[in-house]
Amino acid sequence: MSEITLAVKGLRKVIGRREIIHQLDFELRQGEVFGFLGPNGAGKTTTIRMLVGLIKPTTGSIHVCGYDLHKQFPEAMRQMGCIVENPELYPYLSGWSNLAYFARMMDGVDESRIREVVQLVGLQARIHDKVKTYSLGMRQRLGIAQALLGRPKVLILDEPTNGLDPSGIREMREFIRTLAEREGLSVLVSSHLLSEIQLMCDRVAIISKGRVVQVGTVSDLLASQERVIWRLTPLQAGLELLSRLTPDAQLAGDTVITPYDAERIGQWNTALVEAGITVMEMSRKLPSLEDLFIELTGGQSID
Repeated sequence: MSEITLAVKGLRKVIGRREIIHQLDFELRQGEVFGFLGPNGAGKTTTIRMLVGLIKPTTGSIHVCGYDLHKQFPEAMRQMGCIVENPELYPYLSGWSNLAYFARMMDGVDESRIREVVQLVGLQARIHDKVKTYSLGMRQRLGIAQALLGRPKVLILDEPTNGLDPSGIREMREFIRTLAEREGLSVLVSSHLLSEIQLMCDRVAIISKGRVVQVGTVSDLLASQERVIWRLTPLQAGLELLSRLTPDAQLAGDTVITPYDAERIGQWNTALVEAGITVMEMSRKLPSLEDLFIELTGGQSID
């Protein structure tokens, strides 16, 4: 089992009389990319701000590499790099000068470390150009380089692909995977691009109305919502029989959809045939992460 680098337990945030965040629990492991998803108003931004020490939780704990964020704040923050919203950069300075400026605020960060992070994010060719000449993707990479200066073990990225074109999005996805796989970082990514999260992340947590409604590997979560599509004649009789066999059967156009149950699907097929119902087609359908998100959040928008 990989080392736990970020542990969130019983996290709550109350503002006035309103409980914004309700008892959040999740963990990040070394070398994984962890997606943090939720619709507008679900509490994602509030949670991320608590994780990086911008606001304090009402109750609960956050441990970064074993350090309590509340009680051992400097030690915990030294283990963490983050970009919340847009990277804070000086446009009229070069990329190198920006990194050198931030490095002076940190202990043990010298020019050799600046060169390391520049190479890591692939900005060697443009690092001495002014930041105002950078593309959005380059500015994002420079922001990540800044976050990596202190050799953190946990990296938190809020909407790292926001505003990028398709090519830039793909490059950012591959870059984040590289940070996890080759550098051993734990990367928490918040994004509204569910297709990218599905490709990028090892595990995801889905938050709705301030609560984590599901957490797990992408493959396990999708498999839990796998469905079977039945084409039957007569359709209504088939629907009625399947509804008696499984309460989750539902009509969808000219098909019936049921959950996938490996142990019972053969029994259902036999029952249909014995009842004189023709099974013209039976196919399995694995949902996308977007399908799962809509199912778990009641159709709320993530934008």
